[in-house]
Amino acid sequence: MAVLGRGVSPLMAATAPGFKETTTTMFWVGEPADAANAFISNTESYWDKDWLANFGGVDDPFDRDRHWAAGFTPKENPFYVALPYGELQNDGLLKTEAYEVPWYRPGVAPLLKNRWVEIRHNFRVCFAQWQDVGPCGEDDFAFVFGASLIPLNTFDAKAGLDVSPAVWHALGMTENTLTAWRFVDESEVPEGPWTEIVTASGINR
Repeated sequence: MAVLGRGVSPLMAATAPGFKETTTTMFWVGEPADAANAFISNTESYWDKDWLANFGGVDDPFDRDRHWAAGFTPKENPFYVALPYGELQNDGLLKTEAYEVPWYRPGVAPLLKNRWVEIRHNFRVCFAQWQDVGPCGEDDFAFVFGASLIPLNTFDAKAGLDVSPAVWHALGMTENTLTAWRFVDESEVPEGPWTEIVTASGINR
């Protein structure tokens, strides 16, 4: 797919309002910290310090049973993503920008965790829940919610979206590449493998 300047393809610009294209990489629950991921461990997430235990095991991308890691049934949705914005300050209060999240309302909690995202790659479509912050950033409000089409991330592939092994395989991805994503309301999510187990847990920091 040919890409115009600033990362918008003619097809996506013409037929899919609300989507943003970005380089997309894979991450997984239990991924160890190493040079490939800027030494960021994924045994915990931005919102869940016990993510590995609460998920139920390492979401091994190389040993799969359909869309699940082989050997166990996950306790949480294996279709998950990370986007580079987290809404909380160190004291647990909301960052100033978080009040500009489109669905913000007083009392809505969690504000970002568990939100649904639609991801497209070539002719495939997948849905997933937002469960972590990244890749390599947690303050990129302009890319996640604003008008910016390019993430602030400058590490390696300069990705703006991380997807789980289940999403990666469902989209037919074999390498880091462009996908298009947008937020969708839960009512817009069709039944599929991504609705077999839906994560509803709150924040556990």
